[in-house]
Amino acid sequence: MDYNLHTHTVRCKHAQGTEREYVEEAIKGGFKTLGFSDHTPYPFPREYDPPTRMDPSQLEGYVDTILSLKKEYASDIEILLGLEAEYYPTYFEKLMELIEPYPIEYLLLGQHFPGDEIGQPWHGQETADVERLKGYVDQVLEGLDTGRFLYLAHPDLPNFIGDIVAYEEQMRRLIAECNKRDVPMEINLLGIATERNYPNELFWRLAGEMSAKTVIGVDAHRVDMVWDPGSMAVAEKIAADNHLHLLTKEELFQNYRNRKAKGKTG
Repeated sequence: MDYNLHTHTVRCKHAQGTEREYVEEAIKGGFKTLGFSDHTPYPFPREYDPPTRMDPSQLEGYVDTILSLKKEYASDIEILLGLEAEYYPTYFEKLMELIEPYPIEYLLLGQHFPGDEIGQPWHGQETADVERLKGYVDQVLEGLDTGRFLYLAHPDLPNFIGDIVAYEEQMRRLIAECNKRDVPMEINLLGIATERNYPNELFWRLAGEMSAKTVIGVDAHRVDMVWDPGSMAVAEKIAADNHLHLLTKEELFQNYRNRKAKGKTG
């Protein structure tokens, strides 16, 4: 893997280090492309202060910083400007209006919360509730149907500890519908590095059986995460063991262009 499109900044309130340090580390690690995709601001009601994303007032500074680095390091590495966003039905079109004036090059779908987030549990919390798992799949698919997303980040985020048959049924449904929409899914290095419940072994076995298109995303929140050979080796082994095809950067963006040409993107 010579590219990573899943990188955060301090604006999300739970990352460390400067954007320049991330770029330098990516160059040191041999990446040809580094995409920044910090947690998008959302036009929530004023009384709600989200703890894990930038404020709308920070968006312009984020864009200016990444564009400046893109120009400065043009001869060393390709830098792309993206955002990681959830699909929140009440606010999604307002989000699109918020980011429309900016030269955002891609969006990743990372569905961290159900509903519209406010007052909802993080999907990474343990649950045995099949309806919550089903709701996750439903909302992800509704988000993908907007056609706005390059790929689905950490699709195996839900920390489901209930009936394994129900988990397999819902994950098969998610993978099948991603395949139908021709949307790639991400093996997430943050989950590996911090020993989370994902990447989920069963999920990726199913993805391999169903020939899902796949990418690796670093999901870097610290400089030392940008180039982590150990975690990368684990992710590549997951892909190899399950006979998953890891898309090159060119294949990934061609995939998106193809979906757009077929009317599958917004």
